[in-house]
Amino acid sequence: MACGSCGTGEDGKPKGCRSNGSCTTGGCEKLSVFDWLSNMTLPSNETPFNIYEVRFKNGRKHFYKNTENLTISMGDVVAVEGSPGHDIGIVSLGGELVKVQMKKRKVSHDSEDVKKIYRKASQRDIEVWEKARNRELETQKRGREILGRLGLKMKLSDVEYQGDGNKATFYYTADTRVDFRQLIKDLAGAFSIRVEMKQVGARQEAARLGGVGSCGRELCCSTWLTDFRKVTTTAARYQQLSLNPLKLAGQCGKLKCCLNFELDTYLDALNDFPKQEKILKTEKGDAEFVKMDIFKKTLWYTYKENRSKWFKLSLEQVLEIIDLNKNNEVAIPLEEYESEIEELVTVDFENVVGQDSLTRFDVPKKSRRRNRKNKNRNKAAVGAKSSPSKRQQKPKNSNQSNTKSPNAQKRNNNQNKPQNKRRKPKSNGNSNQK
Repeated sequence: MACGSCGTGEDGKPKGCRSNGSCTTGGCEKLSVFDWLSNMTLPSNETPFNIYEVRFKNGRKHFYKNTENLTISMGDVVAVEGSPGHDIGIVSLGGELVKVQMKKRKVSHDSEDVKKIYRKASQRDIEVWEKARNRELETQKRGREILGRLGLKMKLSDVEYQGDGNKATFYYTADTRVDFRQLIKDLAGAFSIRVEMKQVGARQEAARLGGVGSCGRELCCSTWLTDFRKVTTTAARYQQLSLNPLKLAGQCGKLKCCLNFELDTYLDALNDFPKQEKILKTEKGDAEFVKMDIFKKTLWYTYKENRSKWFKLSLEQVLEIIDLNKNNEVAIPLEEYESEIEELVTVDFENVVGQDSLTRFDVPKKSRRRNRKNKNRNKAAVGAKSSPSKRQQKPKNSNQSNTKSPNAQKRNNNQNKPQNKRRKPKSNGNSNQK
């Protein structure tokens, strides 16, 4: 996550504040808390709560006690007690809301987990801290090379340096138990630091690394979700979802945590529906359940003997058939119930303010040349239909030739003259004339 002034660059680092996600604007850190009690004054004879919540890399937070009575506010960089040495963190919450967070995480005020705040971080402390943070990526790469050389079945997901640079925590995931004693020796010898190995689950790994889910938003576990409850396929069955592991699994490889978000709503809605094992007895035979749409309150049933067609029924119709079966009565066939359902036609787009259609540019424009050619063809076809042929213009009888041309009259007169059957012999130049 990043605040509004920190646009992410090509290398994944913010451009604006140049603090690599650790600025004090209150928006870069994960799981940020809004202190809505900051503008309220405490009652008389009340001292401020001296325990503060301090965050570290990837949203890791712990509680620290202000034993030196320092003037600390949200966003301050402080040096706190480490094991061993000291660590550098940023104050994420203070005041009365810290009591609520401690109660939520079941941490008491006098617990050993609540350590001390040494001082506000000096410029020297911040420089050492930033130098240690810059070594994390290279340490992770070399650590994976050492893992591959040793052949251990584990995955190194993240590395976090302590604020003083003397200790590094290696976060890993593994399906089975791993003997990493030789790995710790190799890592300590390669980087000259104290090494701590910490195993995390698949969901914790996704929360530390972050990412974007299939919904298009950032992962819930990396932004606001802190407790990871167990997710089973029963939640998907109650919501009428197909048991497809590719769609139900998140980036961690486990079932999505969001399957539990709407489960209570579905369970409340299912109280009005009959059990799926209920058989409907009709005149045409017994019908059994196929599927349902909870929010539209519709169910689909099919006959046992003929499963080729599904019949869509409303919840009221199904309950009516069940009441008839309880009274030892047989209901009419499901075809008649299905014909009673009226489906309302929903209009997707309605032009009420004179706006143009959103799909007006989807149809390609026709070329003008084709339009002109089509127009000329249409004109020629219309002209051919309107003008009669020469054969149709000729009259069938000679009596109808009142308005004929003189050439036509001569042609008709020649046709009416009697023709001689005897032909004259052709004259030859060499023949004798008598």
